[in-house]
Amino acid sequence: MATARPRRVEYSEATRQALVDSAVDLFTEHGYSQTPLEEIAKRARVTKGALYHHFGGKQALFEAAFSAVESGVVARLSEVVSDPGDPWEATRSGLRAFLEVCLEPSYQRIVVQDGPAVMGWRRWRDAEEAYTFGVLRTVVSNLIASGEIGDALPVDALARIMFGALSAGATAIAASSSPMQERADIAVCIERVLNGLRVG
Repeated sequence: MATARPRRVEYSEATRQALVDSAVDLFTEHGYSQTPLEEIAKRARVTKGALYHHFGGKQALFEAAFSAVESGVVARLSEVVSDPGDPWEATRSGLRAFLEVCLEPSYQRIVVQDGPAVMGWRRWRDAEEAYTFGVLRTVVSNLIASGEIGDALPVDALARIMFGALSAGATAIAASSSPMQERADIAVCIERVLNGLRVG
C-alpha cells in the first residue's frame, strides 16, 4: 500500500523546482553575471533564505539550471534516436534535432556560453559528457552494430570525434550573428562526414 508523502517534502520539492525554473529563465535572459539571486528568489516567489537553504549559492543554482536544461535535451534526443526503425535515419533525425536545440536561447546561454566560464572548462566538459555524449555513443554503437558503418572503428573514439564536432558546431551557432544559416551550414557538413563513414 502506497503511503502519502509528507506535505513538507512536497513543498520543499516544489520550492526547489520553482527556483530552478526561475534560474533557467533569468540566466537565459540576462546571463549568469547579470542575474542577482534576489531576482531569482523574487520570480520564484520564495525568500532568499529559502534559496540558500536549497542551494549553497549562485554557482550551485546555476549548475542545477544547467542540469535541468541538459536533462530536457537528453530526453528529447533519446526519444528521437530510439526509433526502432532504420538506425541510419534515426541518427540523421537525431543530428537534426540536436542542431535545432542549438538554436534555443536557454541551451545557447546556459550550456554553451556561460557553462564553461561558470563551471570551469573541465567540470563543464565532464557535465556535457554525462549528458549528450551518452546519447551520441549509443547512436554510434547502433550504427556499427547494424553494419551501417565499418565495425573496425572503435565506438568510443568515433563517438568522441563526433561529439567534438557537434560541440564545436553548437559553439559556432551560439556565437553567430546568423544562427539559422550557421546551423544549416553545419548540418550540411556533418551530413557529408556521416555519409563518408557509411559502408557502401
